[in-house]
Amino acid sequence: MRTIHSIELNDNSREEQLPGFDLDFPYIATCAELDKYLEPIVPWHWHRTVELFYMKSGSLEYTTPKGKWTFPAGSGGFVNSNVLHSTSFQTSADSNIQLLHLFDPSFLSGEHGSRMEAKYILPLTTAPGVEVIPLYPDDPEQAAILEEVKQAFDLSEQEWGYEFRLRDSLSRIWLKLFELARPAMEQGNASKDSDDKIKMLMVYIHEHYGEPISVEQLAQTAHISKRACFRLFQDTLHMTPVEYIRSYRLQKACQMLAKSKESVTQIAYCCGLGSSSYFGKTFREEFGCSPIEYRRRWHDSDKNGHQ
Repeated sequence: MRTIHSIELNDNSREEQLPGFDLDFPYIATCAELDKYLEPIVPWHWHRTVELFYMKSGSLEYTTPKGKWTFPAGSGGFVNSNVLHSTSFQTSADSNIQLLHLFDPSFLSGEHGSRMEAKYILPLTTAPGVEVIPLYPDDPEQAAILEEVKQAFDLSEQEWGYEFRLRDSLSRIWLKLFELARPAMEQGNASKDSDDKIKMLMVYIHEHYGEPISVEQLAQTAHISKRACFRLFQDTLHMTPVEYIRSYRLQKACQMLAKSKESVTQIAYCCGLGSSSYFGKTFREEFGCSPIEYRRRWHDSDKNGHQ
C-alpha cells in the first residue's frame, strides 16, 4: 500500500494519476494522510477507476452532482466509474486517514465483452442513479461489507496467490454492493446527457483557462443556451460557470506556485487571472494568504516531507 500526501490530476481529463497502476494489474491501494495535503480539498474530477474506501480516522465529505455524503471514522463507501466528485475534510486535532482500493472494472470482469462484464459490471458502472454507495457501521449489512473492505487491505503482496485472493475479495464485495445498489440502478438515464455536457464544458475550460472565456463561448461549445449553461453548472457542480473558471484558474496557479519558479506576475498572466494585484486579492480571498506566502508554505511543507 502506498502512502500519499497529495494527488495530481491530469490537466484535461481531471483523472487522478495513479503511480504503480499498470494495465496488466489495474489496481492500486493507497493510504491518504489527508492532514499532510497542502489544502483540505480535492477539486472536481472524474476517472474510469472505481473507488472503494474506508475512513481509518477523521472525517471526509464527498460531493457529487446529486448530493453530499459525510464519512466519519469507521465508515466508508464506493464511488462509481466516471462520476464527477470532489472531497474536503475538516482539519482538527485528530488525524484524517483514508484507505482506498482503486481499480479498473476490468480487473473483475476480465476481457471486454465478457458475460461477467455484461451481467455484473456494466449494470452498476453505467447506472446514472449510482454515484456513491455509502457504507456505515450502524447498519449490519453495510458493516459486514466494511469489514471485508478493511480485510482486503491486509492481504500481503508478497504472499503466493495475492492477485487471485485480492480479486476474489473485491468480487465478493462487488456482488454485495450490486445488491445494495439495485433500487438506484433501476432509475432511468435522464442525467446522462447533462453529465456528458458538463464534462465537455469542463474540458474546454481546462484547455483554454489561460484565455478569456465567456459564458456565451461555453454555451456554444455544448450547443446550448447561455441560460441552460448556467443551470447545468449549478445543477451539477453547485456553482456558476464563472465561479468554476475562477476556481480552476486558481488551482492551476497553486500548481505553478508550488512547482515552478515563475514570478507571481507571470503566473497571473498564464492562468488568465489578470494583473498581479488582482491575482493577489483573488488568491487571498480564496486561500487566506498571498501567493508568495502560499509558495513559501508549500516549499516548507515539501522540505519537511523529505527530511
